[in-house]
Amino acid sequence: MWSQTLTNPGRRLQQAPGGAARQRRRRRAAPLVGRFRYGYVSPAVLLVAVLLYLPFLWTVYQSFTSYSGLGPMTWTGLANYRTLLHDPYLLSAIRNTLLWVAGTLVLPVALGLLVAVLSYNLPHGGWYRLPFLLPYAMSGTGVAVAWGIILEHGGIANNLLSAIGLPGGGESFLLYAPQNSIAMIIASTWQQLGVNALLFVVGLQSIPREPIEAARLDGASGWTLFRRIIWPLLAPLTTVVVGLALVASLKTFDIVWVMTQGGPGRSSETLAITMYKDTFVADQYGYGSAVAIFLTVVTGIVSWLYLRRQLSSRRAIGA
Repeated sequence: MWSQTLTNPGRRLQQAPGGAARQRRRRRAAPLVGRFRYGYVSPAVLLVAVLLYLPFLWTVYQSFTSYSGLGPMTWTGLANYRTLLHDPYLLSAIRNTLLWVAGTLVLPVALGLLVAVLSYNLPHGGWYRLPFLLPYAMSGTGVAVAWGIILEHGGIANNLLSAIGLPGGGESFLLYAPQNSIAMIIASTWQQLGVNALLFVVGLQSIPREPIEAARLDGASGWTLFRRIIWPLLAPLTTVVVGLALVASLKTFDIVWVMTQGGPGRSSETLAITMYKDTFVADQYGYGSAVAIFLTVVTGIVSWLYLRRQLSSRRAIGA
């Protein structure tokens, strides 16, 4: 009897005074807890549906219409998408967007990793990272205004280069493609580098010490230690950082709009700028919605391909 009681807590509870009654109350309360659980999450689900899903569905519907912001909408079917495919400026916008993707992955992510690795083991390393992190507290508009003053013709950059005798003193950094896009990517790098460095520092802190110490005992150091041990262990966090940078670069808007508005002409337009201009400047809400859907599809496909590749690589390493 004692062995059955010790190995069966439920039996012991039933034998205790009032144990059976407590079990019956718990069974009656279980369905109520399940119903209340859905009540707790329903406000969040409703908020997401109202603020995200409904506007997206409305944009999808609007992309099949002709609408100028006044008067009724006219259903046009796939006309906006056919116009989009024959838009002479679409290829330029795609090319600039891809340039932003490449620049954002190479500069803020790579330099953020470099700053994190170099400052990680330094005494008071957080103070060395602080100047890189402060620009992240600024809005994209503030960054664009500051760098617009620096890079404008006859601005701070021109005067500084002329003073120290380097070429570029008379250069117009924002007037010609693709150097105007490259200049804006540098401005974006100045803002994003610090937060990427901070994320990589968090990743370095989560790496177990045993593999690194074992590698050092085997004679690994410097670049070999980083490439063989630290970099593979940072892979999960790198996937997150690169994924966020990828999505952010595809929908870049504020820095480009404030610094050049996609110009001169339309030489520095990205897909996000094209969407805004066609919708709110040209009052072609249907066509602008089609560009928005195209940008959403491109972002989704690129993100899916990247995550699929990363997960496949991780499974292969685990196998």
